[in-house]
Amino acid sequence: MEMNKQPFALPTICKRKSRIDPTPDYQRPPAWSRKQKQLLMDTILRNYDIPKFYWRKVNRDDGIEFEVIDGQQRLRAIWEFSEDEYPLAKDSDPIDGIDVAGLKFSSLPMKIADIFDTYSLDIVVITDAVEDEKENEVRDMFLRLQNGTTLKAQEKRNAMVGAMRDFIRELAEHPFFKNCKFKDSRFTFQHVAAQITLMELNGGATNVKDVDLNRMYKKNENFNHTGAVAKKIKKTLDFLIEAFPEKTPELERYNVITLYALSSLLIDKYIYNNAARSLASWFIAFEGERAQNELADENDRDTSLIEYRRMTSQSTDAEESIKGRLEIMEKRFFQSVPNLELKDPTRGFSPEQRLAIFRRDNGVCQVKIKCSGDRVTWDNWHADHIQPYSTGGKTVVDNGQIACVSCNLSKGANFLPNPTAP
Repeated sequence: MEMNKQPFALPTICKRKSRIDPTPDYQRPPAWSRKQKQLLMDTILRNYDIPKFYWRKVNRDDGIEFEVIDGQQRLRAIWEFSEDEYPLAKDSDPIDGIDVAGLKFSSLPMKIADIFDTYSLDIVVITDAVEDEKENEVRDMFLRLQNGTTLKAQEKRNAMVGAMRDFIRELAEHPFFKNCKFKDSRFTFQHVAAQITLMELNGGATNVKDVDLNRMYKKNENFNHTGAVAKKIKKTLDFLIEAFPEKTPELERYNVITLYALSSLLIDKYIYNNAARSLASWFIAFEGERAQNELADENDRDTSLIEYRRMTSQSTDAEESIKGRLEIMEKRFFQSVPNLELKDPTRGFSPEQRLAIFRRDNGVCQVKIKCSGDRVTWDNWHADHIQPYSTGGKTVVDNGQIACVSCNLSKGANFLPNPTAP
């Protein structure tokens, strides 16, 4: 990889705009504010030096001759000012005694415009960076050059090499993300896509902080795009787009992570045909209930919803927080849609069904053969079929009830409780 510094006059750079790619795939998207752009132009028009740019010499089929490794934000600011897309700041001091405050490029006095036209940038041009190992060198240079700036963690991961990085970029294009409330600012879609990928790799809720995502990218440089995990993630996102086919303001980032985990569980364990719209209806109602809970008198608020709110505002990417939110969602969803059947005929209720039954029955025995409705503890009760499994009773929440150990052992297979019993 060779590097040569060359001066480029601003008019030349503006004329060659169509031949310069400011955002190759390892670059972050435009991020500068107008004030930052105005400060740069004020610096240039006062003939002050600005840092070097780094470009890569290429020969692409689309006519691109250079890819920007470093200096994208400054380059865009120069192009936009030259095209009158923004003016100088309204509080700009005079330049050489000439008032320029609030002026656009086309309105600059000739003396000031001449400063722009004669100003040259120092461009370090990288050549001989075509082969795979050279590609890695370019990406490494990009990360090193950005090390002193405010690059977000996902922007750095986007500059990594490997199959996991490529898969996440592909996954972030799934239409479901466009129906969420949050925007794709600075690779947010990639960030969420990486988080759900890590959860799928780990088989459920797990820490999805930046350090964990970085480790996943490095550990899975040879990730199989067509493997079982990749297919499962895409299948789950297809389920979610079926559930939410339109823009849904309730789909905050933290909600998407938890909804993904719930949807993945449904696909793995349950007969989920026609469950997508049920999930959407329940979730929107759940968010409405949470909003109303915030307005209720403090003594009347649902404590589980208060806890859910806490977990959406503190350590949202921690395993404990995700597990807690998922537990609350599971309980309420399975209570709302109690007829979901497990894929494989089974006598035993799943952990999600047991939780829904326990909360619905308020921890009280419903069989009442050996007791009169005693309260049970979470680790000492049986999930009992109301209509016995042996007579065709389904293993669904609707057909489940709490039984204390004594009552369940005393209940015969043909016993059906009195439907009028309290």
